[in-house]
Amino acid sequence: MIGGLLFTFWRFFEIVTLIPTLGMLAYFVHQFEKQNLLTPNYVLVLFIVSVLAAAWAILTVFRRRSTRDSAIFVSFIDLCFIGAFIAGVYELRDIANASCSNFSADNHFSLTVDKNGISGSSPFHLNINKHCAMLKACFAFGIMNCIFFAITAFLLLFMHRTRKDDRDVVVKETYRRRSHDSR
Repeated sequence: MIGGLLFTFWRFFEIVTLIPTLGMLAYFVHQFEKQNLLTPNYVLVLFIVSVLAAAWAILTVFRRRSTRDSAIFVSFIDLCFIGAFIAGVYELRDIANASCSNFSADNHFSLTVDKNGISGSSPFHLNINKHCAMLKACFAFGIMNCIFFAITAFLLLFMHRTRKDDRDVVVKETYRRRSHDSR
C-alpha cells in the first residue's frame, strides 16, 4: 500500500519535471526546423528521451495495477531511462559552465514626479539569455529525472519483494501404502 503511494508520488514528480523539459526542447526543435537546419544532438537526444519517458511515466501511473504485477519489467525500463537521461545530460554538459545572465549597475538614478505619479529608472540592469537559460533548465531537469527514475526503479524492486501473493505455497502430500501382509 505505502509502496504504491510512494511510487505514484514520485511518478507525479517525474511527469511534472518532464512536461517543462518537453516544452522547452520542443521550442528548440521547432526553431531549428523553421530555419531548415538539423537539430543538434545535445537538444535532440534529451528531447527524444523526455518524450519517451513522459509517455512511459503517464502510462505506468494510469496502469498502476499492471505496473505492480510486472514490477521487475517496469523497474528495468526505469533503469534504461536512467541511462538514457545520463546520455542526454552528457550531450548537454557544455551548458553547465555557461553564464546565462549579466547583472550590471549604473551610477545613474532618475526620479520624475508629474501629474501621473512618480516614475523612475533603476540603476540595476539584468540581462538574461533566454536560450541559454532554457537549455540550463533542461540540463537541471535531466539530472533531476535521473534521480527520480532511480527512486521509482528501487521502489518497484521493493514492491516486488514485498508482495504477499508471490509467496509460493508448496503442499507435500504423502501417502502411506499399507500392505496386507502381516508378519
